[in-house]
Amino acid sequence: MKITLNETHDPARRSFVASANAADTEFPIQNLPFGVFRPAAGLPPRVGVAIGDQIFDVAAAASAFDGLAADAAAACAAPTLDPLPSLGPPAWSALRLALSRALSAERGDERLRLHLTPMARAELRLPVLVRNFTDFFASIFHATNTGRAFRPDNPLLPNYKYVPVAYHGRASSVRVSGTPFKRPRGQRKRADEAVPSYGPSRNLDFELELGFYVGVPSTLGETIPIGKAAQHIFGFCLLNDWSARDIQGWEYQPLGPFLGKNFATTVSPWVVTAEALAPFRTAAFRRPAGDPAPLPYLDDAEDRAHGGLDITLEAYLATETMRRAGTTPLRLTRTSFATVYWTVAQMVAHHASNGCNLEIGDLIGSGTVSGADKSSWGSLLELSARGREPIALPSGEERRFLEDGDEIILRGFAEKPGYPRIGFGECRAVILPAE
Repeated sequence: MKITLNETHDPARRSFVASANAADTEFPIQNLPFGVFRPAAGLPPRVGVAIGDQIFDVAAAASAFDGLAADAAAACAAPTLDPLPSLGPPAWSALRLALSRALSAERGDERLRLHLTPMARAELRLPVLVRNFTDFFASIFHATNTGRAFRPDNPLLPNYKYVPVAYHGRASSVRVSGTPFKRPRGQRKRADEAVPSYGPSRNLDFELELGFYVGVPSTLGETIPIGKAAQHIFGFCLLNDWSARDIQGWEYQPLGPFLGKNFATTVSPWVVTAEALAPFRTAAFRRPAGDPAPLPYLDDAEDRAHGGLDITLEAYLATETMRRAGTTPLRLTRTSFATVYWTVAQMVAHHASNGCNLEIGDLIGSGTVSGADKSSWGSLLELSARGREPIALPSGEERRFLEDGDEIILRGFAEKPGYPRIGFGECRAVILPAE
């Protein structure tokens, strides 16, 4: 995928929305992520873009645009984001350009202030009607760490360096940030127990991931060449694929994840477009000497050169006690998506390599993103050494796995010298007791 920068990426561009020009904003005019919001109680949900601490109602400005941009803006009157991706990449780019100009301090129209809603006052909704959910296992560091926990003598299975491993998750349980969920129940069996029992998960965990939405579908029976795979992605989000490790450990052989995974997946409300992230493209993860080269259908010179994404990902924990006391959430980890073994294009190309058809609105997760050292591991399974090394919290509490009332907050951003920081907002949820 060739990187093309245009005026929407201009670091000098400023917005007439003053908060979008603040140094610490997640949503400068160079970002313009899409989401779905309800501006006030009783009003229907609309598609908007985040700009500073405001949300701009895209469809309300359709009459100010023309051509593809006008068509794309009109599609944003829907209660989900789905109609916009269906118009295709040229329309996405045309709308982004029109919005960038309309909201700029230099070329913008101050009358458009009428279509701004303070983000703090709006209800944010699930941005896409998720049709299918697939979760990959793209981090070799996470794969090795988790493999070591269950198979100390053989942590990384021989297929890992050849095939982007994934499982099909449950689309119906994907929820937007801020939605609490109940601790799952299921069969679990400790090593010292002769038989399993049924009850609430004892080892509930988070997974720090990057998600991405399919914007261009593929046809059943046809493949997606890796050189064109990135063009199928509309945008990116933060994703927490919650995991009940005890249920997962008992059930996952021989067919893989099931009830230990499908009870809840949380996504951030904002979709950062692939175009917005163009300045932060980087080389794909460099495979260590001796690792096999990707098979030809997973190999592409452009993807090797620019298939990576330099995105920082973080996870924070706030217990119920910490929140009551006003204690700042504890950062558990900070990692980089640039360390994943498989690129987004490789994941997409492999997903369709058997003729599986991708649909608009499909959600794909990277799998837990972990780096080489402990400070960058993306799950409690790794950070607490499968519960053997509890994490001390500023409240005096400790955690091996997550307890009822705990809240996990994921954050992400892309930054580099000379460019405004592009943020993703937050992906958070509180754990409620099991029924």
